[in-house]
Amino acid sequence: MQSSEPAKPLPYNDPAHWDKMVTAYEAQSQPFTTLFADAAVATLPIGPSSKVLDVATGTGAAALAAARTGAAVTAIDFSSGMVARVRAHGVANIEARQMDGQALDLPDAAFDAAVSVFGVMLFPDWRAGLREMARVTRPGGSASIAVWKSADGAAVHLLLSQIIRRLYPDTVTPMPCTGLAELADPTRLATAVIAAGFSDPDVTEITHDFKLNVANPGGIDKLFEFMPHWSGLDADRSAAVARAFRDEIERRRVGDIFSIPSTALIATALR
Repeated sequence: MQSSEPAKPLPYNDPAHWDKMVTAYEAQSQPFTTLFADAAVATLPIGPSSKVLDVATGTGAAALAAARTGAAVTAIDFSSGMVARVRAHGVANIEARQMDGQALDLPDAAFDAAVSVFGVMLFPDWRAGLREMARVTRPGGSASIAVWKSADGAAVHLLLSQIIRRLYPDTVTPMPCTGLAELADPTRLATAVIAAGFSDPDVTEITHDFKLNVANPGGIDKLFEFMPHWSGLDADRSAAVARAFRDEIERRRVGDIFSIPSTALIATALR
């Protein structure tokens, strides 16, 4: 039977949720997201004399990439736990600050470049997030914004949603972050970037594999509990979806590694 309870939205907009996720995020997600962060930062014309803002820095993948160019980086996040982790990297040219990316406590035109990697797309008001990035970027500066090309995100989230949609399409509910769906299209992403105050957007695609270690298959189901599509399933459907997921693993695994191709859009624009 189908559950009558609606899927519970993930607490994406609760800093305390991310505070608790710091260690797990750094271990499981940062090696993967760093691939996209490096690509996003590489599009920016920055160097030792540049001032760069990293919006929704998380554990600091994009901030670290920008800092390696010699730029002075300000990394902001609304999670105090994430900010503490970035400070703990001990990189002299990164200043990490707790701040709401929808209302930056920063002056106009203060930065040569701004970057957000899988951050602004999660904001309740993602349009405000993009406008704030434009406001604090100087005229002639640049921005790089990475989003997922699927409204279902990437990695385990993406595959699990695909399986649920295939088996039980009536149970799939919209993701709790509207920016995920709205910005997961190159044309809409470019339009949003222009509306925020940038110009000449160039949108490119990049795909990398999320490499899930499946040496302990019994632990895979624990990855599902934070996913809204999963929370809308009753016990029978949850079991069927978990079986289908494990079947995918057995068909496609290479040793202890199961790869999930995930595609991002990276929009680069001028201010």
